Amino acid sequence: MKEKKQATIGLALIPILVLIVSLFVGIVYLGTDAHMPILIAIIVAASVGIFALGFEWSEIEKGAIETIQMSMQAILILMVIGTVVGTWILAGTVPAMIYYGLKILSPGIFLVATLIICSIVSLATGSSWTTAGTVGIALMGVGQGLGMPPAIVAGAIVSGAYFGDKISPLSDTTNLAPAMAGSTLFEHIKYMLYTTVPSYLIAMVLYAIIGSRYAGNQLDTSNIQIIMDGIAANFNISPLLFIPPLVVIVMVIMKMPALPGLLFGTILGGLFAAIFQGSSFGDILNTAHYGFEIESGVAMVDELLNRGGLDSMMWTVSLILLAMVFGGIMERTGMLHAIAAVILKMAKSTGSLVLATVLTSIAINILAADQYLAIVIPGRMYKATYDERGLEPRLLSRTLEDAGTLTSSLIPWNTCGAYMQSVLLVSPLAYAPYAFLNIINPIVAVFYGYTGITIKKPSTAK
Repeated sequence: MKEKKQATIGLALIPILVLIVSLFVGIVYLGTDAHMPILIAIIVAASVGIFALGFEWSEIEKGAIETIQMSMQAILILMVIGTVVGTWILAGTVPAMIYYGLKILSPGIFLVATLIICSIVSLATGSSWTTAGTVGIALMGVGQGLGMPPAIVAGAIVSGAYFGDKISPLSDTTNLAPAMAGSTLFEHIKYMLYTTVPSYLIAMVLYAIIGSRYAGNQLDTSNIQIIMDGIAANFNISPLLFIPPLVVIVMVIMKMPALPGLLFGTILGGLFAAIFQGSSFGDILNTAHYGFEIESGVAMVDELLNRGGLDSMMWTVSLILLAMVFGGIMERTGMLHAIAAVILKMAKSTGSLVLATVLTSIAINILAADQYLAIVIPGRMYKATYDERGLEPRLLSRTLEDAGTLTSSLIPWNTCGAYMQSVLLVSPLAYAPYAFLNIINPIVAVFYGYTGITIKKPSTAK
């Protein structure tokens, strides 16, 4: 057996630099997804581990598999979430949320309404991308009719979309972060409310102040009305359709585990689809598996609702598996520890540790251009340190989302920022100053870290 060498910061940075370059070239220039660039980085990380550090392949493989096992609960939840989304759309629950959300539009509070509408849609779908690419496009048109600067409207859309993306149990990042930190889904969501709700309220006040300048303008709701009419023409809309999500919320409050709670949500979705929309048992099963499909004659409605299903989560699951393999190899070979050791020399207090986590997540969003890696890599880097210092796993998971999820859309070359620009037609550099939630939330996280607000002292942490 070869003698193992201790990883140095120089060797540890080789796979990271390869990851950054391959992601940048692959995503920006070749238009590929992040999967193959990450696979290239996996090969390089394994090669460094074997040829430079003296590890056997069996050890590296074991490290990767053990790390994948840590994410299995999140992966299973994601697969169930696909069935929840599909059946809730088929039942009319998600369309009803969107329909009633669009009704609250008012000229004097347009930006606040935009924030709320996008929050509702994103909470219902668990996807900031879907929210921005559908309702967001319609709201951009309304804002243009009011004479509002596109950057301000886009900022409100992104803030609302990422509020739901951050705390919806249907969101992939909301499941991934606690898996990385060793927390649980619903504990993670409840703990995030401490940083997210104040940030959200501050953002709402700022949008109200800006929006009040446009209170006298006439509201053009033609695009919104098209969506509402399209939904009403294809679904039986009723407030009773809010029962499935409300039941799931009650189960969350009663601390039912995520998997059975979400499975029950799928069952409710199927029952409501049969009762309210007349769906057959075959329709329900096919939708739970393959997702919802409709040709309503309204392109925006089709784009908004044609999604969900177990199969729809396989792209995300495969990306998470690859990211976990990369993180597992980096961790098993000691390369993550080498990088973390340099950073942790400067992070002596809880506040500085939270700050280091926030800055690392932001840096990976900038350098690696992918929000999943901005959660996985810092999660694996700092988990042991949080544990050693007696800090709760949910503090790490919350911080990963406060920074990793929310700042991804502010970077033009990040997959999230590039997507937002493609659908909203506004550069992230232009809307970033107005994406108040995305800016404020990481600051609140650091403030809490230094003041100790909501953070149990290490001596009492469990």
